[in-house]
Amino acid sequence: MTCGSCGLENRADAKFCRDCGSPLARTCPNGHPVPAEARFCDECGAALEAAASASTAAARPDGAPQAERRLVSVLFTDLVGHTSFSEGRDAEDVRELLSRYFETARTVIERYGGTVEKFIGDAVMAVWGTPVTQEDDAERAVRAALDLVDAVHALGAEADIAGLRARAGVLTGEAAVTLGAEGQGMVAGDLVNTASRIQSAAEPGVVFVGEATRRSSEAAIVFEEAGTHTLKGKAEPVELWRAVRVVGLVGGALKATGLEPPFVGRERELRLVKELYHGSAEDHRAHLVSVVGIGGIGKSRLGWEFEKYIDGLVGDVWWHSGRCLAYGDGVAFWALGEMVRGRAGILEDEDATSARNKLRSAVDEHVADPEERRFVEPRLAHLLGLDESPLGDQENLFAAARMFFERLAQTGPAVLLFEDIHWADSALLDFIEYLIEWSRDVPLFVLTLARPELADRRPTWGSGKRNFTSIFLEPLSSESMEVLLTGPVPGLPEELRERILARAEGVPFYAVETVRMLLDRGVLVREGNTYRLAGELETLEVPETLQALISARLDGLAPDERRAVQQASVLGRTFTSKGLAAVSGSSESELESLLSSLVRKEVFSLTSDLLSPERGQYGFLQDLVKKIAYDTISRRERKALHLAAAAHLRSLGEEEEIVEVLAAHYIDAYRAEPEDADASEIRDTAREMLVRASERAASLAATSEALAHLEVAVGLADDPVLQAELLERAGTIALHGGKPDAAKAHFDKAMALFEQQGRTHAAARVSARVGFTLWDSGRVEDAVELMDRAFEIVSQEEPDADLAQLAAELGRVMYFAGQTEAAGERIETALDIAESLWLPEVLSQALNTKSLTLLSRGRPQECVALLEYALKIALENDIPSASLRAYFNLAELSLQYDRFEEARDYVERGLVLARRVGSAFWERRLLGQNYPLYALGDWDELLDRANQLPLDLLQEERGSYAAFLLVGPLVHLHRGDPVAARRLFDAFSSVGISADVQERAQHAAGLATLLHADGRHEEALEAAQEALVSREDLGAGSEPFREGFVAASASALALGDNEQVRLLLEAIDHIPRGKVPQSLHAHAARVRAQLAASEGDSEAAESGFKRASGTFRELGIPLWIGASLLEYAEWLTTESRAADAEALLSEARDIFERLEARPWLERLEKVGGAEKVPA
Repeated sequence: MTCGSCGLENRADAKFCRDCGSPLARTCPNGHPVPAEARFCDECGAALEAAASASTAAARPDGAPQAERRLVSVLFTDLVGHTSFSEGRDAEDVRELLSRYFETARTVIERYGGTVEKFIGDAVMAVWGTPVTQEDDAERAVRAALDLVDAVHALGAEADIAGLRARAGVLTGEAAVTLGAEGQGMVAGDLVNTASRIQSAAEPGVVFVGEATRRSSEAAIVFEEAGTHTLKGKAEPVELWRAVRVVGLVGGALKATGLEPPFVGRERELRLVKELYHGSAEDHRAHLVSVVGIGGIGKSRLGWEFEKYIDGLVGDVWWHSGRCLAYGDGVAFWALGEMVRGRAGILEDEDATSARNKLRSAVDEHVADPEERRFVEPRLAHLLGLDESPLGDQENLFAAARMFFERLAQTGPAVLLFEDIHWADSALLDFIEYLIEWSRDVPLFVLTLARPELADRRPTWGSGKRNFTSIFLEPLSSESMEVLLTGPVPGLPEELRERILARAEGVPFYAVETVRMLLDRGVLVREGNTYRLAGELETLEVPETLQALISARLDGLAPDERRAVQQASVLGRTFTSKGLAAVSGSSESELESLLSSLVRKEVFSLTSDLLSPERGQYGFLQDLVKKIAYDTISRRERKALHLAAAAHLRSLGEEEEIVEVLAAHYIDAYRAEPEDADASEIRDTAREMLVRASERAASLAATSEALAHLEVAVGLADDPVLQAELLERAGTIALHGGKPDAAKAHFDKAMALFEQQGRTHAAARVSARVGFTLWDSGRVEDAVELMDRAFEIVSQEEPDADLAQLAAELGRVMYFAGQTEAAGERIETALDIAESLWLPEVLSQALNTKSLTLLSRGRPQECVALLEYALKIALENDIPSASLRAYFNLAELSLQYDRFEEARDYVERGLVLARRVGSAFWERRLLGQNYPLYALGDWDELLDRANQLPLDLLQEERGSYAAFLLVGPLVHLHRGDPVAARRLFDAFSSVGISADVQERAQHAAGLATLLHADGRHEEALEAAQEALVSREDLGAGSEPFREGFVAASASALALGDNEQVRLLLEAIDHIPRGKVPQSLHAHAARVRAQLAASEGDSEAAESGFKRASGTFRELGIPLWIGASLLEYAEWLTTESRAADAEALLSEARDIFERLEARPWLERLEKVGGAEKVPA
């Protein structure tokens, strides 16, 4: 019999090859012999792997895959406890378990770059090193083995098979390899047989490896001696090692130099994080995983284990990590900036020119589109403090960062690990939630680590998001804690161990710090990968609390070491040797040995990650150590150290990015000794830094942080005018950041202070801002009154930017309050000043509002010209909010004159911009502008977009829903679902009493339509009146007027009230023809035709029906093409001209079927001679 693996001829009855050990007879996964051609086992029903067939193939012909000798790593693994499970079980249950096992094995092996060679019964063989060899093949094979053993343990728990385990063996060496072979037959030789024997020698749940494998992978993996073993087929005993755990990145990078206790008690959580990551990567979906737990519970360790896992996988994974600083309320976007720096290779102390060049190179490399690069680079530069920027637009900054990470993720999954987000600024939390929401179709995996305090700051963190998973780390069990403590220190006396475990209460950090204290005191000495007691230890006192434990540990340091730790605590969680030298007064060379000692004692760590911007920096291994060290410093010394730290940071020349840190140092220095002679000078410097920190935060759209800085600054100001100016600034930032309540509160305080100091102009200016906040919250009349009063005061002085902005905003508010003439006057004032002083945003917004006033005066062409120019100014000056408003209004204007395709184009262009800059507000406004889809018959897309509008935001953003309020119920009515139409309309009931003309008109038209559909025609006529009178403000082409006329005329015809029908038609006739859209003329023709038909005027009726259907056909409005054809056919049938109606009915039927317009189809059925419509 010929071996299919190596080609050797064996005797006819042989079961295994005598050269390579491969099976010669084919078996099913459960070991039953099966014929070569079988697809399922006839004993147990197991599915058979075609690739695993060991058929009696002929010897390899010429041209077959080439064989050669290669260095490979072979993994064998099999199940333990499977046989007992199989006994007495149904064959399908056994097959299902094995199928899950095989699929798990294949997935794990392929993730690490291995290839499954074959399945033999419940054993799996895999190989690394063919067809392509990688230098870390052996390490990846061991990583895969460890993961597979863990995965089988989890599989047993899921299947409720307590004893199900896997064991594995890995061996590295030369073997005969068949290049180009697939599945079974790739690798042959003694290496394969030995690897199988090593696996057999392992205990359940254990991975054994040979000498060569250990040597090749010990840089990243901990091994324990497993003794020598006699293996079948080996003349001499073989020395084996047990693989324990992974302790570094591939090749041993970032491997801990000191104590790294075993990873225990969190296997399930790590497994979940891994699977969620793979789900995100494979499904191309963003996912947010929030890991929460108290300090010292193991969050950072979980993150480190996950990083090691990701590093070992094949394929490109873009890894990013950043840590939030604990200065005050956090430095705005610090963690995000760290990620960008890391990706660009920028060090924290790198000079600005070099940093800009590196950033540009990174953006060029990862963002292919030139327009996107122009958008992304300056905003990321500002994030890193490389460029200054005025008041920030959060949407632009968010969009730039999102776009950068999305482009990365399009070439491979991207991971973003945010540490300590309980210290994060609110803006960073907003960004993370924004990223997950906007990048949901991109493989972005975000892992956040936080203490429970995060819930106090952000109670809604992750709520309502389908792609969010929360993991809360509970204290470890007693068993896990004992392994954690005794694993590295097996000789710890039992009484001491129990005392430590009792006081640790499941917190790993406590146990680990105890071991570190023993190391510091020389009680423990290192021996390989574990530690042993250096003599007897019977009476060591274990401190009651963790704080006392750390204090005791600090007291055990040498005096100069303890002093260095205290000094470093002033600098923060991480610091440079240069920074420590500056605050300590020692030279860097003098500190070198001291720092090395503290790293060895695991008080400090040294960052060596090449991707980290903190590379070469020192840091506290635990934040709690830093805090306790800081608390031991006297107030006077604290002041001196903080001032020294601030002076050092300022000497570096790059203050902008770290201005929050500078502010924190000056505040701490001032508060340490507020009565000193230089206290006022320090306080003023602190206030100056806070203001700059606020400007920096505001430019990054970190509104909450900007406000917090200013609120503290107000408390450090003695001058009431200065306080008022700071409060006004806070109000402006709050208003710009979407916090109207906070804005009003700050403005009110500022206005009162200005008035007390006789600053009339300033008080009026602030009162106008209060008015704008009132309009933003729906109090239109109050807003007009307050803003107009402010305008009268400010306009008495020399025209300036304040007056221009006030006039533009007042004109806009007046227009929506229905005061069109007064609005026009204010807009002219704004335009005069904006052109003189060149204020592009005021100019664009004022032109936009002026176009609306012209529209209400019946000058649509001039309106279009102004709107297009307003859009041009906004685009050229990169003002997204003004651009989006212009797109929205241009779409609205196009609708008024039946240019539906053009309107849809403006909406689509607006949506592209809104999504690019991340403007959720304008995205919703544009999604709500769906009348073009209604008119063009794209109803499925309309409803799909409508589903993207969250109804819970109705009261906050009613403008986003104005068009949908009318169009949504219309579609449901035309599709025969009045219940859905009414339910949707009722959600907008509060709009009916709005002070906004447009909102009231939309509500009135929708209500009239619903009442007509209910057969309540008199009520429909009454409801339609407000929609009809809105023509004076909104124009004859507005949706409310148009649909109001349709509903009113249909109800009047239904009532047989021909006089009311004529009044409605006369209202259309009295409007200049050029100001009435063609679709409204077509509706009027329909109504006239039906009126003529009711009065027996056949000639006028036929003429009207033809004119209506022809006009609707020219405009491309399918619903009304079908409706007018049906109405024409109905009339022809009553005129005994059924034959003439057939073609009309056929076309109408096709239209209604495409639209799924059931009521119209049912009406069509009733026409004499019409073909019945299937139910």
